[in-house]
Amino acid sequence: MGQVEDTADDLAQLALEDEARSGEIKIVDDIAEILGSSSQTLQEAYLTAIRVRRAETRARELLAKRAAAAKSAAAATPKPE
Repeated sequence: MGQVEDTADDLAQLALEDEARSGEIKIVDDIAEILGSSSQTLQEAYLTAIRVRRAETRARELLAKRAAAAKSAAAATPKPE
């Protein structure tokens, strides 16, 4: 990645960690506003990184849920003797 994308991704990770720790969802928007006042390019990259990280989290949660369900189903299935 380039410097803009790396910086945006780092900021997105920090903002999402702060959001999870504090419960304050406005932090993501506050950071976006600060970035947008100086660099629209960095703001757009940051918001993209936020969306990508949130989508990844949802996808991983779904996959983990499906894996757990498959493991439970396999454990419940009687094994042939």
